[in-house]
Amino acid sequence: MAASKMIRGTMILTVAAVVSRFLGIFFMVPYYWLTGSEGSYLYANAYTLYAIMLSISTLGLPLAVSKFVSKYNTLGDYESGRRLLKSGVVLMLAAGFAGFLILFLGAPALADAYGIPAANFDNIVLMIRAVSIAITIVPLMSLLRGYFQGFQSMGPTAVSQVVEQVMRVAFILVSSFVVMNVLHGSVVTAAALATFAAFIGAVAGLYVVLHYWVTRHRKIAAMAEKAGTTQRYRMSLWSMYKELITYAAPFVAVGIAMQAYQLIDQMMAFHYLPYSEDIKDIVVGDLTMNDQKLVLIPVTLATSLAVSAVPAIISSFANKDLRAVHEKITQAFELVLFLTVPAAVGLSMLGYMVHGFLYTADPQQLAIGGKILRWYAPTALLFALFQVGASILQGINRQFVTLIALGAGILLKILLNPISMKLFGMIGSIIATDIGYTVSIIMIFIAIRKTTDYQFSLLGQQIVHILAYTGIMALIIKIIFMLTGGAIPGGRLPALMITLLAVLIGAAVYLTLAKWTGLLRRISGGTRLSVRKRG
Repeated sequence: MAASKMIRGTMILTVAAVVSRFLGIFFMVPYYWLTGSEGSYLYANAYTLYAIMLSISTLGLPLAVSKFVSKYNTLGDYESGRRLLKSGVVLMLAAGFAGFLILFLGAPALADAYGIPAANFDNIVLMIRAVSIAITIVPLMSLLRGYFQGFQSMGPTAVSQVVEQVMRVAFILVSSFVVMNVLHGSVVTAAALATFAAFIGAVAGLYVVLHYWVTRHRKIAAMAEKAGTTQRYRMSLWSMYKELITYAAPFVAVGIAMQAYQLIDQMMAFHYLPYSEDIKDIVVGDLTMNDQKLVLIPVTLATSLAVSAVPAIISSFANKDLRAVHEKITQAFELVLFLTVPAAVGLSMLGYMVHGFLYTADPQQLAIGGKILRWYAPTALLFALFQVGASILQGINRQFVTLIALGAGILLKILLNPISMKLFGMIGSIIATDIGYTVSIIMIFIAIRKTTDYQFSLLGQQIVHILAYTGIMALIIKIIFMLTGGAIPGGRLPALMITLLAVLIGAAVYLTLAKWTGLLRRISGGTRLSVRKRG
């Protein structure tokens, strides 16, 4: 019964996370139509800083608090969880206010560190200050979400996540439409409201969590009283938060990985890219927002499904059943490779087409955005492997390797970015990102191998199949290009038609081959079998 509840809770959180992430990805397309490349550039420079500060100020709280509360509840000590909640409310309000002050007061210094030209300096400061207000609320909301999860109550987190994202995206799109098409205002005003939308979403999310608290806190208290306190650990607050940080740090590392790489690109672009200021604005917008969001589409679906196997890995590893651990690791990697490899290759080949119909077919901007997407799309595989590998390390209690691996990758990124930008221009930062992530992934794989004795050769046969079918799919797309006039579209409508044709035929060929040879049955059947075993 407990295992079934855990699986149901995991699935609820997975679905909510997928919905929230896709909302966060797809809103960029209509937002770009409303505000253009300038709007994307302004939004990207502020939101990356907010995302990093948010991750630090919340300390990965939902998962860390959930793990802490669940652990001590299992030991019969409900009091430790209550003490954490009471003291945490004050601490999170203080952390949120501190994060707000750092961003709000430090906005000019941060804009200066970016090397922002004088023409846009005040605008970027405004964006950073507008988004900073949300940090006052989110840490408290994260604490409450984690507390509910510690009691295996996933509904509050799932519902509040979706409501928060829906309200944020709705406010962004409605306010941008009103400013640009009704009031005929400026892009700066629209972008400022778009960044302020993080606060609107946070208020909505906090309202949902507080509503759940009002309706459920008596039930939780009754559950604790019924179970009785069989054991009470007289922990000092210092010991309590020290343990919490050991849980939280790896979650923070995974959460800020992509934002950290984006921040490095944003802070170096104006210093090292050999282009005019106008071109740099377009490059930064595409590199850290428009095309980057598209790259995350295959990553989001694949990792959400693969990471759902982590609870089973935790259980099998705790029982010292290494054979079962190996099976779950294989299933997780097979699933992420099966979904991400063809998606990354297809998106890369269709880079100009996809950018052309989603964003703009203007020749100059398409030449930039299409080229970035073509080079950036394969990085989706590295993003996915890093996230799944980090989740597996969590399952085998080696999560701190993630911190070391991420640190090594970021250090390489910082060292390589200047010379890569100078030598390769707009794709230089992508090359540096690929190298940094590759090193991190190798370190993670080595840790998995040493801890579990896992043989990565178990993936060999499936990798050969996936690469072969992806190669055939790529050949089909190439033939479509030959028949339709090439990989660069002449307008938005041709780009849409060719993209739909290539995606439908390419996906059909890939899935047909996978089904015909039994690979699809192995991937989907293995996943279902894993769920049944956990149940």
